[in-house]
Amino acid sequence: MRNQPNPVQWVWYALGGRLPRNLSPWVLADTTGSTWVWRHLARAVVQLLPVVALCLLVVPVPLVYRLSAAGGGLLLGLLFSLAFMVETTEHRVVKAGYEPGTAARVRAERVERARVERLSRYRRDGAGSFD
Repeated sequence: MRNQPNPVQWVWYALGGRLPRNLSPWVLADTTGSTWVWRHLARAVVQLLPVVALCLLVVPVPLVYRLSAAGGGLLLGLLFSLAFMVETTEHRVVKAGYEPGTAARVRAERVERARVERLSRYRRDGAGSFD
C-alpha cells in the first residue's frame, strides 16, 4: 500500500494515537491483513518497551532480577494484549472512521475467500460438492 504512516506516526499509532484520515485505509489493512496478529504484537511490544526499559535501568537490584522481572512483565503484557486483541484492533478501526464490526467482518470475508479458494480445486469439471 502506497499511503503509509511515517515512523513517527507509526509509533504514535502503536501507542494508541489516531492517524490522519487519509491513512484510514492503511489502518484497516493493518488490522485485517493476514499478518494482523503479528502486527498487533509488534504494537504491544512498542507499548511495553518504556516499562521494560525502566525496569532494566532504574530498579536498584542485581541485573539478573531486573532481567527476570522485565522478561516476566513483557510476557504478561503480551498475554494480556493477546487476550484483548480483537477488541483493541476493532477500536483502532473505529477511531480510523469505520463502523464498529468492520475489522471482524473484513477478516471473516478474507478467511472465507481463502477457504473457498482452497476447496475450489476439488470442484473442477463438476466434481465434488459443498453440500
